[in-house]
Amino acid sequence: MNFYARNRSWSDQFLPDIRRIVGQHLLSVAPDALDWHEATDLLMLDATDMRIAARVRRPGYAERFPHQFTIRAESRLGGETELAKIVNGKGDWMFYGHALPDGSGLASWCLLDLKAFRAGLIRQAHNGYPIRWGNKRNADGTAFKWFDIKSFPKDPPLVVASG
Repeated sequence: MNFYARNRSWSDQFLPDIRRIVGQHLLSVAPDALDWHEATDLLMLDATDMRIAARVRRPGYAERFPHQFTIRAESRLGGETELAKIVNGKGDWMFYGHALPDGSGLASWCLLDLKAFRAGLIRQAHNGYPIRWGNKRNADGTAFKWFDIKSFPKDPPLVVASG
């Protein structure tokens, strides 16, 4: 099994948890008037074809880097990276989680608004807004950019939800 397939297989085990968590933020309880007059108990967030990136880190990173998230910025094969796709307007939200030490579920997570992420980067580029970020290179030839969640502008909020 190649490197991508092995990592994808590991991260895919968390998809049921991710679906459960993200689903809570896409549905809301309908107001009484809609329930009374339109047979509506739940409303889905008004979004067509909402695109959600998902990344789960291996155990240990949440404790070492509690307010950081990483996005692949360079691939060893030279393909378009997640960072390039996101900066170019792809994706609406990003689920970013940390696995429990035994791999049985998620220790912590946050749901990030990628429009707010892009807005923060634009502010940094145009007027020097102080977003803290850095580079991380792995031995396998991939490289990531890390970003400090707490350094992003408060409006629009970067974090949709966390747990």
